[in-house]
Amino acid sequence: MTIRNILTEPNPFLRQKSVKVENVDDNIRSLMDDMLDTMYAAPGIGLAAIQIGVPKRVIVIDLSRDGEKKNPQFFVNPEIIINSDTKASYEEGCLSVPGQFAEISRPDKCKIKFLNYNGDEKILETEGLFATCIQHEMDHLEGILFIDYLSKLKKSMILKKLSKNKKSLERIIV
Repeated sequence: MTIRNILTEPNPFLRQKSVKVENVDDNIRSLMDDMLDTMYAAPGIGLAAIQIGVPKRVIVIDLSRDGEKKNPQFFVNPEIIINSDTKASYEEGCLSVPGQFAEISRPDKCKIKFLNYNGDEKILETEGLFATCIQHEMDHLEGILFIDYLSKLKKSMILKKLSKNKKSLERIIV
């Protein structure tokens, strides 16, 4: 298992739509293992494959807290079957938008269909933070970042900060 580099905004690759996985095989399981290691090292609670440069419809999530037993979950080709009409707001952040947070409103419950780590089809009802997290990660599969839900002004301020930080990092000479 390998810790991979996480792409950060602005990066045009993050705006690509991810492609459907035809078969959950050892290569996809190895990708999911790498994604999990990468997410834990970051640290984060969710990661989409596109965030490490792999445009496949694969997500890993673990909502366990520090000190709790790890509870990784794997989602291949996830689809939302039903979204609730009621909304919940959470302050969201993203490993691809480092150091930036914003209150985002999303459906507070959703029912999803997906393939698990072994390629078995599953249906799962989610709510609260889990529903927010899965929707956030599924947005990545469509090339959407949480900052896209913000006003143009707030989004442009965040992008300016990220670009400035990225340029200063690129100038480091080792």
